[in-house]
Amino acid sequence: MLALLDHLAWGAVLSQRAATRTPFEHDWSSGEPAPYLSGLPVEQWGPAIAPELDAAADAWTDPAAWAGETLMGTAPMPAAVVGPMMLAEFVLHGWDLARAVGAPYEVAEELGAVTLAAVQPLAAMGRDGGWYGPEVAVPADAPAFDRALGLTGRDPAWTP
Repeated sequence: MLALLDHLAWGAVLSQRAATRTPFEHDWSSGEPAPYLSGLPVEQWGPAIAPELDAAADAWTDPAAWAGETLMGTAPMPAAVVGPMMLAEFVLHGWDLARAVGAPYEVAEELGAVTLAAVQPLAAMGRDGGWYGPEVAVPADAPAFDRALGLTGRDPAWTP
């Protein structure tokens, strides 16, 4: 679970930077946590990450964040691709975290549909790249979020 929290922490940094078009170079091999977690005890990471995720979401409320090209780290990418990709990242990993701790996790149908739309064009590449596991069969009439989970290799019925 610590690795997932660290991943979410860095995702918040990358997402904020992408929304504001601020380049971000980082030595990913360093293994260091996100700067705002440095020096914090691990049990305080969750509460420290939440405001950073809110700040990332707030950064994407600016319509300019969605226009033209942005930077994902230092790589230029269309903002209209990065925004949904980051949204899906947080929604999916929110499910992962909730499942890991046995907490309930509700996703509104509209958010599930947006997550599914973000995941569909990336699913095959995600499986090939190892970011997603093998597709899990989910009924075609299942909620959109369940179908997004299946496309990314997650079983919507899985519990710890």
